[in-house]
Amino acid sequence: MATKPAGSLGATPRRDLQRATFARASAIMPGGADSNFRSWGEDTVYIDRGLGSHIWDLDGNEYIDLRMGYGPVILGHADPRVDDHVNERMRRGVSFSLTTEDEVRAIELIRELTGWVDMARLTVSGTEATMHAMRTARAYTGRTKIVKFEGQYHGVHDYALISVVPNDISLLGDRDNPVRLAWGRGIPSAVADTVIPVSYNDTQTLQRVFEEQGDDIAGVIIEPVLGNAQGILPREGFHQEVRALTRAYGAVLIFDEVKTGFRFARGGAAEYFGIEPDLATYAKAMGNGYPVAAFGGRAEIMQVMPEHMSHGGTYAGNRVAAAAAVATLETLRDGTVLATIARTGRTLQAGLAEVAAGRGLPLSFTGHPTMFGMIFAETAPSDYRGWAETDHDLYDAVALGMHSRGAMPEPDSREPWFLSAAHSDADIARVVDVFADSLDAALEARAHAGRRAGGQGA
Repeated sequence: MATKPAGSLGATPRRDLQRATFARASAIMPGGADSNFRSWGEDTVYIDRGLGSHIWDLDGNEYIDLRMGYGPVILGHADPRVDDHVNERMRRGVSFSLTTEDEVRAIELIRELTGWVDMARLTVSGTEATMHAMRTARAYTGRTKIVKFEGQYHGVHDYALISVVPNDISLLGDRDNPVRLAWGRGIPSAVADTVIPVSYNDTQTLQRVFEEQGDDIAGVIIEPVLGNAQGILPREGFHQEVRALTRAYGAVLIFDEVKTGFRFARGGAAEYFGIEPDLATYAKAMGNGYPVAAFGGRAEIMQVMPEHMSHGGTYAGNRVAAAAAVATLETLRDGTVLATIARTGRTLQAGLAEVAAGRGLPLSFTGHPTMFGMIFAETAPSDYRGWAETDHDLYDAVALGMHSRGAMPEPDSREPWFLSAAHSDADIARVVDVFADSLDAALEARAHAGRRAGGQGA
């Protein structure tokens, strides 16, 4: 068989330039990257370019992208509908710290697509959006505490980094009395004390928390699916129960739709699950990769600004971000693109399931066809604690094996796969083949390790 040329799909990856870049970067950037999540040691990937559903690293290795920037790139890399519009608008100037018509139009589209958001404001990142939404809930209610669910990721501000991703679930404390576990150093205990963690899909504990502390609970923030644990789905009726509890106790329900917004449906997960929250946060898919985010909701709550609550930002609503949101949301507004991505996702899931079944392995899918995880188990877990007990080591080994074969999911089983409108039938067929080869290699490595361990034991 002829060897494929360097840089093509499935070729043995070259790493020379990237390892040299890692050495350079490590001297001046902690971990050699601008995010802990991108720092993979000597395997850190440095990207040169992307087009459609494919990306190329500095060494010219080509991959089918299954990360899509952790979800923002819903139309595909370098989509001309977005890039051309942004380029035209940015030539008029980028940042004025004054409001442009682009911003107004972006908010009008958010209102139109969601169908329930009365008012919104733009910001730059999902982290800022959730931070402002939580502050808005506190400002509106005059209360202090926010309930969040274990394993859910709401960005990297202090109030969000509580009970997020421990591998040792004993650190979370008892299920009915969870610990406020800060993710890393630097988070004051006084901040952690304002956050109440509860296990996802557990309304019994949530109700008890409200009974005990409801007078001081400003709101509940929730990812509609557990996006930081492969997109674990809510059990039937869960969101309705949370909605009823927040209404009964006068708390604000915040849907964190940074990942799910304008992806699960035109109106995001709120439309998909048939729930109308009080506030929501958006980012990622609303700008096809450009740094834009928003928070919004009921007018009664949002009108706490500008008189009673601080919100601002030099780059909030900058022309590049606002123009990207306009072009992207205009493209998504009729639902055709989202339906196409969902069909692509279902086709990919069917192929992956066939591979696993052919090897006698159980495989469960979580999330939505446009953003899904997979778990090597008969049934998917219902919360983060359940996810931590699954065989994610096998998944991680498969994901890394896929990198060397020309497809790139996130090499951490917490993160779902993200699909875009640019993923073709040929991409999907190739990904299934790569998954099969990587799974076989991971199973053989596991069997080999078992044989070695058995031999040593003998």
